Amino acid sequence: MKQLKCATLEGIDALPVTVESTLTRGLPSFTVVGLASSSISEARERVKSALLANDFTFPPKRITINLSPSDVEKHGSQFDLAMALLIALDSSERDFPEWYAFGELGLDGTVKENLLLYPLILSLANRGLLRNALVPMVALDKLSNIPGITFVGAATLKDAIAFFKEEEHTDVRPAVPRPIPFPHQTLQDVRYYYQKRYPEDFREIRGQEVAKRAALISACGMHNLLLEGSPGSGKSMIAKRLRHILPPMTDRELLDIAKLDVLEGRTPHFAPLRPFRAPHHSGTSASIFGGGSHRAQIGEVGLAHNGILFFDELPHFSKQVLEALREPLEDRRIRISRVHSKVEYPTDFLFVSAMNPCPCGNLLNDALECRCSDLEIRRYRSRLSDPFLDRIDLYVQMQPVRAEDSASLTSEAMHETVLRVHALQRSRGQQALNGRLDDAGIDAYCRLDAESGTLLSQAVQRFALSFRAIKKIQRVARTIADIEGSPEIATVHLLEALSYRRRA
Repeated sequence: MKQLKCATLEGIDALPVTVESTLTRGLPSFTVVGLASSSISEARERVKSALLANDFTFPPKRITINLSPSDVEKHGSQFDLAMALLIALDSSERDFPEWYAFGELGLDGTVKENLLLYPLILSLANRGLLRNALVPMVALDKLSNIPGITFVGAATLKDAIAFFKEEEHTDVRPAVPRPIPFPHQTLQDVRYYYQKRYPEDFREIRGQEVAKRAALISACGMHNLLLEGSPGSGKSMIAKRLRHILPPMTDRELLDIAKLDVLEGRTPHFAPLRPFRAPHHSGTSASIFGGGSHRAQIGEVGLAHNGILFFDELPHFSKQVLEALREPLEDRRIRISRVHSKVEYPTDFLFVSAMNPCPCGNLLNDALECRCSDLEIRRYRSRLSDPFLDRIDLYVQMQPVRAEDSASLTSEAMHETVLRVHALQRSRGQQALNGRLDDAGIDAYCRLDAESGTLLSQAVQRFALSFRAIKKIQRVARTIADIEGSPEIATVHLLEALSYRRRA
């Protein structure tokens, strides 16, 4: 019995599949077992034609291909190459248990790429399950960006067979891995990649110093941010510019983002630019959280993983969507259950939102009169529940726009601060950024002195803060102290953190 490895997509992650073959005595036949979908069953004809086109003579035997584990449905044409190789190499003395083979076969034996190729390989690579892979030659240039994997490209089935037989005349060689061509920080033997390009710059936002300060704190610690202000005050501009100053990423995060690109039908870019998802407030729950009648599909919340999820006009989102958002904000994961599948997606994103102060938007505008009644304003604000708002780290009320306002902070200067703070957090031994610290991390890195502890206790009594709010204040204070270069959280840092809490 011979075997190779391949994979099928289960949700957004790849499930390794062992492809086994036996050629036994009996009436000539070709059977594929192991809960194969119709796309794999059809592969029998493609495999037969490709082998015959490459001068292979089928032996008068019973050919059985098994896809293990057999209790999971497999789908996709990427199994073609593995099945054909196992049949062609049945008489070979070599075995290939550590090799993966991906590729769809043409009737003439050409090896083609398919839509599932990239998410499968990216998922396996990110989890450390893939070391050696035979792939279509047309995909080799893109895949050589993935570190730590030996990729071999084959243009035809004949080339793939010659490579496994170690024939000297074959031109098939392993691809030379290419380093990720971006600047990086090396912290504790881990590389964190970033790029210094700011197509949308904070220098274009005049005034709004408090909001830009909050945006810097948000970026340094990945703290959720809510901006409230009149139309045209710069809320959306700040949200869009945050993307370019976020902390650097590991190669695993780069692979995750590239995988999400492919799942949405885009070419993977392998660049350290975090995703920015901004669904419209009229979007359905299925489009935002994921869903589907049979197979659970990923939604905006999952596609924002490792990036920013931006909700503009926050109170106009449905109550159902806002309340359902509490789970991914708290647990950093979301589970979608359907009759035929149950899928769990990671949702570790920075949540940024914007809202008007009232339905007409003029409540905070000194030059325009608000047309809303007190009842309309209360109804508008009551769309956001206290448990939902409790998950927001930073709340900022935008300042009125003035003609004489100037721009002080630039994206480049803010990004330098973010990189410095990121290095400081990692040098302390933190496995997560400040906004993602768990209870143990808060106890270890967010300790308060006696004066700060007394101040926080007074704030808890005065504002009736929840345990969640207390922890968020400590995390934000830690980030502010890091920005100021202070090893300890001082009273001034805690006071600033308290100033960003939303009052009822």
